Amino acid sequence: MEQTLHFEDKTGHKTAGILAKPDGPTDRIAVLCHGFLSQKNSSTNKALTAALVPQGIATFRFDFLGHGESREPFPRITVTMSVAQTLAALETVAQRGYRRIGLVGSSFGGLIAILAAAKWMEEGRTGLTCLALKCPVADFSEMLREEFGEAGMAEWSATGTIPNVVGGVGRIRLPYRFYDDCLRHIGFDHAKAVTIPTLIVHGDADEVVPVEQSRRLAAGLGGPHSLVVIPGADHHFSNPLHFREMSTGIAEWLTDQLGPHPAI
Repeated sequence: MEQTLHFEDKTGHKTAGILAKPDGPTDRIAVLCHGFLSQKNSSTNKALTAALVPQGIATFRFDFLGHGESREPFPRITVTMSVAQTLAALETVAQRGYRRIGLVGSSFGGLIAILAAAKWMEEGRTGLTCLALKCPVADFSEMLREEFGEAGMAEWSATGTIPNVVGGVGRIRLPYRFYDDCLRHIGFDHAKAVTIPTLIVHGDADEVVPVEQSRRLAAGLGGPHSLVVIPGADHHFSNPLHFREMSTGIAEWLTDQLGPHPAI
């Protein structure tokens, strides 16, 4: 069963998310963070929901500002706002009685999940049990510099537009302040604060986020972790075999980490 939940973050931004629940009661849930220029109903989020709900684990997926069904214009998005949305999503499910929470992030959503998990734990909050990351971009500013080069960064600063970094045509309006905000939110700087079990899945043929970022991130995490590198997999896991290996691996790991269905 799926239902819409509305929540508001500390910046005053209102977001709607989709709560997918198993037939019986549960206190286990996975909060799903999509990637840049994606949306809550991404293929990864849908696959994880289809795998987890039959195991008695609910999922909660939502759109970052300017994505999917968000009513805010895309150029307003920042890492700061996305972290605030994710923290609000975690608070929303915690307030509804979910006591064992897994946080999942894909690509840009991986960066946001790292930052949100670190802040949650630094503030002494409980309930967040594990973190799963699919090809996370731990340093988005570094990736953007490498992708655009010096000339491309100068064009971004001058025009307030960027190329479509996920393979589309044309340019996308995005103020240069987005990059400035990225510089203030480097996932590597917060990795040590993440002490919960963490899984990272990355393809060694990722053409968007270098797999070296995940290797460096894993080395800096403050808790138990596992890095799974899938040979030949690209950023979108476009090969169906790679996609199934990624999504099944994450779902099975989350099921193990969130534990058996408790008696409620």
